[in-house]
Amino acid sequence: MDDKRNLIFAVLLTGLILFGWPYVASYFFPTPPPVASTAASVANPAGAATSDVSVEAAPAAVQAIPLSTALKSSARIMVETPKLKGSINLEGAKIDDLVLLTHRTELAKDSAPVRLFAPSGTKNAYFARFGWAGTGITAPDDKTVWTPSSNKLTPSTPVTLSWTNAQSQTFEIALSIDDNFMITSKQRFVNNGTTAVEVANFALLSRTGKPADATSGGSIFTHIHIGPMGVFDDKPNYDWGYVDVVENKGEAAFTSTGGWLGFTDKYWLGALIPDQKTPVSAKFRASGDVYQAQVIPTRYNNVAAGATYDSSSRLFAGAKEMAVLNAYSQDLGIPYLDYAIDWGWFWFIAIPFFWILHWLFGVFGNFGVAIIGLTVIVRLIMYPVAQKQFASMAQMRAVQPKLKALQERWKDDKPRLQQEMMSLYKEEKVNPLAGCLPILLQIPIFFALYKILLLSIEMRHQPFVLWLKDLSAPDPLTPINLFGLLPFDPPSFIAIGILPILLGVTMWLMQRLNPQPMDEIQKQVFAVMPWFLMFIMAPFAAGLQLYWVMSNIVSIAQQKWLYSRHPILREQMAREAQEKAQAKANAKA
Repeated sequence: MDDKRNLIFAVLLTGLILFGWPYVASYFFPTPPPVASTAASVANPAGAATSDVSVEAAPAAVQAIPLSTALKSSARIMVETPKLKGSINLEGAKIDDLVLLTHRTELAKDSAPVRLFAPSGTKNAYFARFGWAGTGITAPDDKTVWTPSSNKLTPSTPVTLSWTNAQSQTFEIALSIDDNFMITSKQRFVNNGTTAVEVANFALLSRTGKPADATSGGSIFTHIHIGPMGVFDDKPNYDWGYVDVVENKGEAAFTSTGGWLGFTDKYWLGALIPDQKTPVSAKFRASGDVYQAQVIPTRYNNVAAGATYDSSSRLFAGAKEMAVLNAYSQDLGIPYLDYAIDWGWFWFIAIPFFWILHWLFGVFGNFGVAIIGLTVIVRLIMYPVAQKQFASMAQMRAVQPKLKALQERWKDDKPRLQQEMMSLYKEEKVNPLAGCLPILLQIPIFFALYKILLLSIEMRHQPFVLWLKDLSAPDPLTPINLFGLLPFDPPSFIAIGILPILLGVTMWLMQRLNPQPMDEIQKQVFAVMPWFLMFIMAPFAAGLQLYWVMSNIVSIAQQKWLYSRHPILREQMAREAQEKAQAKANAKA
């Protein structure tokens, strides 16, 4: 057998690592599922709070209420910041109307801003609410109408909502908001009644339906986690998806000191953040098509007559901008808020590379140029590895004529052929497996870059040059419709853009510089591989395609330069080219 068996082995091993590692890890290093509990199955000790805050019921109407109708149906106070705009419903004190001013739904500059929160009863309803639970109190509910201290919430003007029940017990929610996406809620309960009561503050997120690209949980090479997520006792938890909660009898329960929980989308996040020193009970719940995240302290607080109870929590509602998330984690002590971005197994590579890419974008002002700069940096980092790989290929190429002679001599005696090949490798001091390790070392880097370019909201709607207006979307130009001249959109599986075509061509050129397999079947497999990957990569983001094309171009230039430093190999390549030309001439004759 010839020397390319080892390369095929390396390719198969690469595939197993990329696609099989998550399953291997989950089998040998399983994460224990959280213990789900309900009030019916676990008795609450005296003084313990219950987290069974009711899931907001789905609207009875078959057709969703129009957004404009819902926004006019009750009194509201406005919300205005540099990045957010919307309103707060005074009925139920629901934060249920937020749009992201710095992010558009479409590429066009006049397209509508992304809507994150929407009122109950509308299509894709999504909102947050702060409230109280307890014994001996008549707590406000989702129908309670609150009195505001002012009519607008801005970074410079906080708003306090207040309500007093029939027992003269007063509830207050003091809301403040910063210039980004963080809302702080300071809740106060004033017991003006005649007896002591027990009370605890809670917070909830409720959404109707789920995103189209939601997953059932977990992370593999081809997708990201979208759905319920939290950090409990300083450990990020991606184990629960929407379907998992439904299948777990509609509930997944956790206990933690501090942390946070919420719903993470590809680019957006809604997260409830309790006081980081308070032991809390947290739950994800599902009822029909309504999903809820909720958090409440594990114990009620005894509030004597005439006394006051204060508590605080936060709500993140916005885009998963890495710099913002990281600043909140460091400045506010919120653990792993930046891990709402599912960096995957190779987070330790992805995060540093993201910051390099972010810095390059700040320098050049163009995300495409930043990707090219990152490609050059990665190739420089991997230069010693590439040199080893090249040295191995050079050695294999140098002994290839001798291997071909052995194959001709012992073609009818496979065991003897293997023995002679091993003797040749030993004599020439060639290690046929030496080229595998560099390939394996590059896998985590590609995996990490894949995650960065797939998940970075910083790349969303960012242009490069000419026809590449959005690097987070596939290359839009394809020869199938004559690059847009014909008025139809081809199916995605044949819509091969310019960048995927360049990817296939550059991979083909790289193969021309590598030692060729001696086996004809292997030659055919390797000949098809560039064009196969061209189709595979076509639906991916243009930013990832750009990275791969540039990486191939740098690799070709690097190989050309290294070949120039080895005259023997250059002469051998020229000799091989002459042999191929002669073989073609003989075939025609």
